[in-house]
Amino acid sequence: MEYTQLGRTGWKVSKLGLGGAPLGGDFGETNDREVEKVVHAALDLGINFFDTAPLYGRGESERRLGLALRGRRDRVILATKAVMRGDSYSYENTIRSVEESLDRLQTDFIDLIQLHELETCGEETAMSETLPAFRKLQEQGKVRAIGVNAGRVAMLLPFVQEGLVDTVQTFGKYTLIDHTASDILFPHTRGHGVGVIHGSPLAMGVLADSPAPFMANYQAKLQEGERRKAELAFLRQPGAGGLIEPAMRFSLGCPDIAVTLTGTTSALELARNASYCDGKGLKPELLEQVLSLFKGEAMV
Repeated sequence: MEYTQLGRTGWKVSKLGLGGAPLGGDFGETNDREVEKVVHAALDLGINFFDTAPLYGRGESERRLGLALRGRRDRVILATKAVMRGDSYSYENTIRSVEESLDRLQTDFIDLIQLHELETCGEETAMSETLPAFRKLQEQGKVRAIGVNAGRVAMLLPFVQEGLVDTVQTFGKYTLIDHTASDILFPHTRGHGVGVIHGSPLAMGVLADSPAPFMANYQAKLQEGERRKAELAFLRQPGAGGLIEPAMRFSLGCPDIAVTLTGTTSALELARNASYCDGKGLKPELLEQVLSLFKGEAMV
């Protein structure tokens, strides 16, 4: 397992982190025992960064992660988010959301608290309500660091440029078919010492040849993804899922990304993805070829 520093937090984190959406059953049925097995497998593999949210399984991901980490909490950097989808991002709701997360996670503090959906919250509410609540919780010792998440990377820039956050998280924006974060976001996070967490390196399963079920609602996006994948034939390995290893190495090898998240309840799949965290990114000539494709063309 490779490790790096998470921005200005100074924390030593595994470059591969475990994402919590599948732990709550968002991508298929699971249970407490299966989650415990994959969490313990992650720890055995050297993974020390765990990212969840109250949204995942409406609290089930946090509850199960709290159960699985009993007696091992001191071994991990634990990240979650606020608030639950459908609730406002007001100061009071944010405080309540974090307090409820602390209970479900069975912990006295959260290492990294993140604003979950900046697109839903909006910049004004984030600045005036959500972040002040995070800072209050930080003063109380209930959270250690503050982050903000968004799918549209340009929305993150004011928070980075004004020094308001320790981390940012985006998803699917440094993949083989959409690497717009490299032009829009990374020059700023690099300059301000903000740690980057990257979710969905497989583009919601598109690069694994098995899109997440909810992607059926986005047929135009799926079609565009297939078109772009056809231009990546030079990377594809034999068999189904032939772009998984190149896609994982693409994200894991990026020096601007501190943590690449993988979401799974399969210990076997987790071990496979961890095997790519060995310091060997794409070969320079292949990396250059990938970055020459779709330049500035976000998957929308």
